[in-house]
Amino acid sequence: MPSHEQLSTLLDPDGTVLLTVECQQGVVGPDSALPELAREARSSGALANIARLVAGAHDSGVQVIHAIAERRPDGRGANRNARLFRAAERLPVQQLSGTTAVRVAAPIEVAEEDFVVRRLHGLSPLSGTDVDALLRNLGCRTLVVTGVSANVAIPNTVFDAVNRGYAAVVPADAIAGVPSDYTPAMIRNTLALVATITATDDVLACLKRPLR
Repeated sequence: MPSHEQLSTLLDPDGTVLLTVECQQGVVGPDSALPELAREARSSGALANIARLVAGAHDSGVQVIHAIAERRPDGRGANRNARLFRAAERLPVQQLSGTTAVRVAAPIEVAEEDFVVRRLHGLSPLSGTDVDALLRNLGCRTLVVTGVSANVAIPNTVFDAVNRGYAAVVPADAIAGVPSDYTPAMIRNTLALVATITATDDVLACLKRPLR
């Protein structure tokens, strides 16, 4: 874990953006298409910690981006080149554009100044979406990555962020995957090699400052 001074330098609010990944009702909500993942996100405290981080970012003036994965009802433009995508087509809850499934899930609150970026394809919110351009226009240097899942979307996001020149910070208690013991293994053996691993309380301590 980095020292408070190191993390404070990395999380300068003027150059930091908080990203939530697939924290939508159809993924982590009570009526999730992936109930095991939803239970893990809630029982582990990850979803509550993401909500705390979002609230802290709002209080300190740090930009928040919510990355949502969805599909058109006709499936046009969606990937079918991996087993994951084909399995998703058969789930009882579909992440269809315009439905409650693709709304940001409670207890996360979306503020007027937040961006909600939706994607119809792929595995990462940074690949082929508006997120990278928004980050550059916002002057982002450090991207705080939260959400689900530690199995696929979170590592994709971290790798894409690092490949694009951003410093990635991952609060270990604000991401979730399945099974429950997979997330710490992914963090220890993969994410820790390319991102700064920290905790929600430490990020919040660094973000606290009066609004200008």
